[in-house]
Amino acid sequence: MKNEFNKISLIGKYGDPGVEVTLLSLYHFLLKRGCEVVIDKDTADTLKDKNIKTAPLNEIGKTSDLVITVGGDGTLLNAVRNLIDHQCPILGINLGRLGFLVDVSPYEMTQRMGEILDGKFEEEHRIMLTARIEHADGSFTESDAFNDVVVHKWEMARMIETETYINGRWLNSMRSDGLIVSSPTGSTAYALSGGGPILEPDMDAMILVPICPHSMSYRPIVIDGDSEIEIIVREAANTKVQISCDGQINLPINNGDKIHIFKKKAIVRIIHPCKHDYFEILRAKLHWGENL
Repeated sequence: MKNEFNKISLIGKYGDPGVEVTLLSLYHFLLKRGCEVVIDKDTADTLKDKNIKTAPLNEIGKTSDLVITVGGDGTLLNAVRNLIDHQCPILGINLGRLGFLVDVSPYEMTQRMGEILDGKFEEEHRIMLTARIEHADGSFTESDAFNDVVVHKWEMARMIETETYINGRWLNSMRSDGLIVSSPTGSTAYALSGGGPILEPDMDAMILVPICPHSMSYRPIVIDGDSEIEIIVREAANTKVQISCDGQINLPINNGDKIHIFKKKAIVRIIHPCKHDYFEILRAKLHWGENL
């Protein structure tokens, strides 16, 4: 079968010298397979071996048939946000603990990559969220999120009051420590810790999970992925509030700002080895059935 992935780019966990061995091993393996390979310039700057071909991140998105991240879930999250508009497929090599997003270990890396280059792989499509802050002066600030958008306070001792609307219809008013809006991919991240349900990652849906609500009657809710969520934070002048996208991008909220969260038009293309089993990852990560 013809190789679909001729131009391949590698992105490693920034600032982690421990990725060098795996990165270079993968780099040279792909070259031997006849691929054109580059390493992200910021990643390459941390490597001792300088005899490698590099490219900046914006060029990687435009020219790559496949992007491979080497690190953990956080490395892949950052890559997805930066490359989403280019629609290039992404594969994750896992160097940390078992991840939900990066499912190829370094020990089976060359075998799995050989199979993928031979056309034996699965492609999964997932949704991405966009959080847009409409400021009182009419300007906008926005960021994408693959896992979740979290509205939360800075101070530990204060609660915040939010009003939430779904497609223009009032859902609730709530006093809490914050609110998580999660994609299905993020259902196993912060939303899970907050008591939210686990969704299959290729579903077209969003989850709203309150963080420590003042009333126990507030429960997580799953809504259609084409919905638009509007969140208004009350009393923001007296409480420092921000939104966090994937726990990596923080944007402050000022009094009078409105938060709009909706599905991005571009999809995320995730590459898995053949016979990828999401439920197997759940069992291993969450230790289901160990005592049976």
